[in-house]
Amino acid sequence: MTTEPHAFEGKHVLVVGGTSGIGAGIGAAFAVRGAQVRVTGATAAEVARALADPALRGVQPLQLDVRDDAAVATCIGALARLDVLVNCAGIIRRQEEHDPAVFAQVLDINLNGTMRTCTAARPLLAATQGCIVNTASMLSFFGGGLVPAYSASKGGIAQLTKSLAIAYAADRIRVNALAPGWIRTPLTQALQDDDGRSAAIVGRTPLGRWGTPDDVAGAALLLASPWAGFITGVVLPVDGGYLIS
Repeated sequence: MTTEPHAFEGKHVLVVGGTSGIGAGIGAAFAVRGAQVRVTGATAAEVARALADPALRGVQPLQLDVRDDAAVATCIGALARLDVLVNCAGIIRRQEEHDPAVFAQVLDINLNGTMRTCTAARPLLAATQGCIVNTASMLSFFGGGLVPAYSASKGGIAQLTKSLAIAYAADRIRVNALAPGWIRTPLTQALQDDDGRSAAIVGRTPLGRWGTPDDVAGAALLLASPWAGFITGVVLPVDGGYLIS
């Protein structure tokens, strides 16, 4: 069903952090299957790039800083309907996150930002018996010495997802998360460009390649579809087997 051209026709989807990378791939995947899709970026420049991206044709970009409680409430409160909320907004600051100020900034965007959008979207999702798809990470399962804030935020996303799945079940809102592995996006460009590091990543990945945003988008479509109607509180790895190797 999720591969059919009209699989999500009539559905309204908001992808927070959807102007590039994994979020953009997810937004485009919903759009080509008939959904009315809005994506958000933190800055005007990100919104402008999304407007110029042919892959996001037909998708409405909005500016939203997920650190701003009032902005989140206003953005989501302006929607007439919402069936699917996808949370992809996130940053990583390799080698800087041992600084407590940077640590706090990363958590405020990655973890607190997700909580803000989920809270704001709950009434709309309750009205449609919709669903939430959060973005965790393989670092939800193990640590990263250079990225303690990113790792902590993604561990928090896993537990937040499980907690909200319980809390929102009475509203018939399903809450799940994706845990991407090594995906080709601007966030991982430095590692892709490092031949030795890239070879080590691919060498450990049983499926023998980097993932793509389309790989993650397929999993998002599944979790948002009726096929996943009895699935909630799941953190689904999309990593080519990296975690089990």
